Amino acid sequence: MHRSREPRHPNTDAQILARGLGWFSIALGLLELAAPRRLREETGLPAPAGLVRAFGWREIATGVAILASRRPVAMVWGRVAGDMADLAVLAPTLRPDNPHRLGGGGALAMVAAITALDLCIALQGDETN
Repeated sequence: MHRSREPRHPNTDAQILARGLGWFSIALGLLELAAPRRLREETGLPAPAGLVRAFGWREIATGVAILASRRPVAMVWGRVAGDMADLAVLAPTLRPDNPHRLGGGGALAMVAAITALDLCIALQGDETN
């Protein structure tokens, strides 16, 4: 039995949102490259400045990949993976002895919200029926 397939069409709404996330990744990456020590100080992040810079390069690379791809929504999964790393690194900022725990908690909450947005967009896919 032969199944007829409906033609696939670009999911332009999701692609527009994905490209927006690409630009956001680049901007965030530039911030992480420009001010790693300040980000560490304001959150009480126990990671070295070099790790924050590495995360900045990862953000930029992910943003460029999203913007350059013909399937930008699929590339958002790279942001989701990066979000998981960010959450793991930020978790220790909530420790009771961190004098900057409020800043760390704010950063963690922001990354959690961005993770939810990234997941919502990534799950949409680049094509619709």
